Amino acid sequence: MCSFFHLSLASAGDNTFRSVPAESLRRLYKVDYTVLGGAPMATFNAGGRIINVNPNPFLRVIALAVAAFFLIILLFASVTRVESGHVGVLTLFGRVTGEVLPEGIHLISPFKTNNELTIRTQEIKESASVPSSEGLVMNLDTSLIYHLDPEKASDVFQKIGPGYETVLIEPNLRAAIREATASHTANALYTGEREMVAKQIHDQMAGILGGRGILVESILLRDIQLPLTLKSSIEAKQQAEQDALAMNFKLQKETQEAQRKRIEAQGIRDFQQIVAQGISPQLLEWKGIEATENLAKSPNSKVVVIGNSKNGLPLILGQ
Repeated sequence: MCSFFHLSLASAGDNTFRSVPAESLRRLYKVDYTVLGGAPMATFNAGGRIINVNPNPFLRVIALAVAAFFLIILLFASVTRVESGHVGVLTLFGRVTGEVLPEGIHLISPFKTNNELTIRTQEIKESASVPSSEGLVMNLDTSLIYHLDPEKASDVFQKIGPGYETVLIEPNLRAAIREATASHTANALYTGEREMVAKQIHDQMAGILGGRGILVESILLRDIQLPLTLKSSIEAKQQAEQDALAMNFKLQKETQEAQRKRIEAQGIRDFQQIVAQGISPQLLEWKGIEATENLAKSPNSKVVVIGNSKNGLPLILGQ
């Protein structure tokens, strides 16, 4: 029994398929072959080299598994997630594309990289020794409340970078604090002008950071620490001012009280004058008679002595 190979002999301008006996083929091209299922198959070129044999099914499975593995990796590389309170800035081989992703899950090109930036409200605390207008040095604790503008996140990432707090915000905050305190006295900063200083710092920082994609919410002056001697002097001055105000209040109160008594005395005098004009001897005698009758009827009266040569009113003795 003679087996045949189905082979392809390729030559210039002639592509034909021919079947030749396997033994003749082996002697002619000096190749070995393997019978698979009784139908060995091979493909040769005109030079006698094998260009294709029946593929092994196991190798085919491995190739499919490898292709599926790389496909899964490619799929996972195309899916990205942006955390809550953040935005994602996409870069392609290090170049900022200008695309900004909101929070959530997104499908992107596997060659792009997602760089997250927070847009939540943040606080920077700054403690600095700053001069006043008199040249006195004091310690000022300040807080800057701010957040990143989502619309300008790509510009911030490209032109400033993720460390924009250290690069941009903190140096400008220190400069703004020193500039604001240098135009006010230490006494004013310690007493009533803190809000003015905070507003001045806020306006300056908003003008600097607003155009760079960072929005300033507020400036808080947490604490101002003056030198002990100056602090004692200011407190003594304030205490003296409070004492003077208290004394002025007492003087005003006494003046008002004297005026009240003067008005009261004037009213009593006027009342007495009016009453004196309506009293006559006959009225007094009649009132005396009424009083004598009431005393005579009273159970508390003990002795009633009548006798007064002038007006006839009794002299009453008793408990």
